[in-house]
Amino acid sequence: MNLRPRLHDIYIGKSVLSSVLLTWAVLVGLFVMMGVSDQFKDIGKGSYTFAHAVAYVAYTVPRQAYTVFPTAAVIGALMALGQLAATSELTALRAIGLSRRRLSVSVCAALVLLTGLMIVNGETLAPWAQAQADTVKNSAKFNADMATARYSGLWAREGNTFLNAQSGEERLEDGGGTSLQLHDVRLYQMGEDGRLEVLTHAVTAEHRAQGWILHQVRRDSFGAREVTRETVDQLPWNSSLDPAALAAGLARPRNLSVHDLRNSIEYRRRNGLDARDYEDQYWSRWFYPVNVIALCLAAIPFAFGTLRSGGMGKRLFLGILFALAFWLLQLFFGRMAGALRFDYRIAYALPPVVMLAVSGWLFKRRSS
Repeated sequence: MNLRPRLHDIYIGKSVLSSVLLTWAVLVGLFVMMGVSDQFKDIGKGSYTFAHAVAYVAYTVPRQAYTVFPTAAVIGALMALGQLAATSELTALRAIGLSRRRLSVSVCAALVLLTGLMIVNGETLAPWAQAQADTVKNSAKFNADMATARYSGLWAREGNTFLNAQSGEERLEDGGGTSLQLHDVRLYQMGEDGRLEVLTHAVTAEHRAQGWILHQVRRDSFGAREVTRETVDQLPWNSSLDPAALAAGLARPRNLSVHDLRNSIEYRRRNGLDARDYEDQYWSRWFYPVNVIALCLAAIPFAFGTLRSGGMGKRLFLGILFALAFWLLQLFFGRMAGALRFDYRIAYALPPVVMLAVSGWLFKRRSS
């Protein structure tokens, strides 16, 4: 098969690109409207206003575009090929000697371009924009001096005390409540003259119903001519920092780039922390382009005959059905990997393998 682009490849590619872009724009627009309406419940909390809500949703658009692209790709590709089938253009292309395989390559070539753009977006613009969105929301909602740095974790201020935590997570308690646990915590207590007076390092800081507790603490007190060090296993910390605000300021694994996810995994492994949530997101990014192509390849056989007599509603239904089935497969294998603790690479490789097997079987069936 000659892979050099020909006129029919360009024609099919343009049809697929235009249909995918239109579907993509509609889906992102729906998510934007839903996002704005979802922010209404937070308006009025602290100094959070409608303008903040709009800014927050605007910043999340790159992340939403990355998330919905696989669904837009399969729906758009099916609608484009269905339209070509309905006007007998696919039949004409087959009559001049083009195989189903060559037509599938033409579709994939168009999707590879958009997938590449989404990979760049997911590693550059989307994480930055999501961090800006979280900063806008948390600063206004909690009226807190708080920020999330890319490489140095969470920063918060309470009076003359500055908190830095490398990572953290919320945990469910047996009684149904939640607790916040921060890892690798440093507390910088400044004097009135701006000089560092006390530096406290704790392996973990945990907030429960009774308040904050620091674990495995090392405290250095800086005097005029001496430094005093104190080491204790556990120390109460009297602080009015809102744990909900701190939890909201923590960077979620799904909002990090691959580089940051890898650094987080290495950090948590070095310190004996559970890194599986980060591994889950890390490998999902590597399999993202494979999933898009496999999903669309599995749906392409329906364009050869099945969609010729169906309208747009049928194509839309099949596209949503394939996207939903693929999402359920990923969810199932991902949860199984988390529960049985096997390699996430296997969990993310199985769904595209299943979809490609379905595609191969359908191609053979339509050829027979």
